[in-house]
Amino acid sequence: MELADEIIINAPKERVYAALNDPAILQQCIPGCQELIKHSDTELEAKVVLKIGPVKAKFSGNVQLDTAGAPDAFSLTGQGNGGAAGHAKGGADVTLTADGPDKTILRYEAKAEIGGKLVQLGSRLIQSTAKKLAANFFKSFANVLNEDVAA
Repeated sequence: MELADEIIINAPKERVYAALNDPAILQQCIPGCQELIKHSDTELEAKVVLKIGPVKAKFSGNVQLDTAGAPDAFSLTGQGNGGAAGHAKGGADVTLTADGPDKTILRYEAKAEIGGKLVQLGSRLIQSTAKKLAANFFKSFANVLNEDVAA
């Protein structure tokens, strides 16, 4: 499964990049995130509860960040295990482009693979749920940064 989109965030690129590396902001924005632990600048551990169709699962996973292109771009890869519900692994490439002094265009391209009971739900349901979760994350993320700018 592949996802790609872009969103305009009303904050300078440096602020957007810093927020994308702030576990408190990420935990607030990731749908269903119960816990997000930063082990190092490049390693995170997450616990997320998701409902995908009739299946509700608690995923535990690890995320690795590659910040070699920072603050203009970075990549992340991760994998999660949802017990009997199944597992997922994937990654994303994110680019940040300044659009004037106070706006940033965030673009992402993500790929994911799933296994276990989740596969039985069908690719359309999985794809639409993934798009919805991504949209919810970026909407929340933009709102948090917009509130910070307004404050």
